[in-house]
Amino acid sequence: MRAYLLYITLLFGWWQAGAQAEVFERTLSNGLKVIVKEDHRAPVVVQQIWYKAGSMDENVGTTGIAHVLEHMMFKGTQDVPAGEFSKRIAAAGGRENAFTSSDYTAYFQTLHKSRLPLAMQLESDRMENLNLTAPEFAKEIKVVMEERRMRTDDEPQSLMHEVMMATVYQEHPYHHPIIGWMSDLQNLSVNDARVWYNRWYAPNNATLVIAGDVKAEEVFKLAQRHYGGVSNRRLAPQRNFTESGQLGIKRVVVKAPAELPQLVMGYHTPTLKKPAQEWKPYALEMLAGVLDGNESARLNKHLVREQKIASSAGAGYDSTARGPSLFILEATPSEGKTAEDVEAALRQEIAQLLKEGVSEEELKRVKAQVMASEVYKRDSVFYQAMQIGQLESIGLGHQAIPVMLAKLQAVTADQVLEVAREFLQDDNLTVATLDPQPLSGKPKHQSKGGSSHVR
Repeated sequence: MRAYLLYITLLFGWWQAGAQAEVFERTLSNGLKVIVKEDHRAPVVVQQIWYKAGSMDENVGTTGIAHVLEHMMFKGTQDVPAGEFSKRIAAAGGRENAFTSSDYTAYFQTLHKSRLPLAMQLESDRMENLNLTAPEFAKEIKVVMEERRMRTDDEPQSLMHEVMMATVYQEHPYHHPIIGWMSDLQNLSVNDARVWYNRWYAPNNATLVIAGDVKAEEVFKLAQRHYGGVSNRRLAPQRNFTESGQLGIKRVVVKAPAELPQLVMGYHTPTLKKPAQEWKPYALEMLAGVLDGNESARLNKHLVREQKIASSAGAGYDSTARGPSLFILEATPSEGKTAEDVEAALRQEIAQLLKEGVSEEELKRVKAQVMASEVYKRDSVFYQAMQIGQLESIGLGHQAIPVMLAKLQAVTADQVLEVAREFLQDDNLTVATLDPQPLSGKPKHQSKGGSSHVR
């Protein structure tokens, strides 16, 4: 245990020094927040623009419009014709893309530091001057509908996830899929995209994150030059949605062509709102690590290697989001086993944890793994920018980063047991089962997975 303590101390000191160094912030007069993370290891820069609007801000009947608008953002302006944005970034030796989530929408470019002015020029132009035409919209909505078919309708695990989320959330807009319901996509118009763009795409609803081999003062001058002239807008207030307490266990079965059954158990859990004051979200993260932190974690060790009930098993929890979260347990039965078998095995793991608790040695190991993961992630300039942008977009702020790591390290074994007792209860649970149907023989699309949809 002393070795683990020393390892954690060294890692935390190293991570904290790097996390707090060389981060600068300034807000332009039009409300655009600019955050710069200096990292001079390579002559590379990342530009990310984050808009504080995602699928949870959509109205009933127009689900998917946040993601559709993300596609339309590449359809050009008066000065930059359709398709030219990507071509100019590629010609500069860069890479670019975008993604939409429930909570926000982000656009990014990675390129040589000398080409940052180009990236800023292009991004600031489409923040204010996007061309939204009916012919281009008609073409792009077909692309999005095909994306939905490939990634959801023809992917049994994704389809089960969609049905499960619609079962878990009755009031909260997390009920709706990010890509939208097909019936809504079929009825969206270019005016829906225009309304969304005019409502949310403004500098005072965005955060610009620049990370890499740059000097903050030079970046602020560039940002003022390219973004400072973009007009701000009066923003519609974002509603804070809630979900009432569940009144009993929910079960849903999804029949779809698949090779194997699958079981997912989701328990309602809170997310982090006050990083310095709360402890339950951190304890839930440690609980997920105890169950599924590595090859020797409980679920893999007991269900996969020892009992051979499941071919795979895992746990997960995300503490950072604008809305609520779920603590997830999932497993795929081994050959000859059923979804009922793996559910019983997962329940036995919960019962054993509630009876015996978590050992200090086990918790120390998970903490060391968490710290090592964060240190390794810091090798990526892109990840550093992502972490800042996400926390800013959900209202926690990048200053929470070192606070969150310190609070994770302070979690006790008793706290892990307490959150398990509080949240892993049947009245708080939704169980989704994939009932595999005969395969059609059609080739399967490869799904990229994840909660966001990339153009």
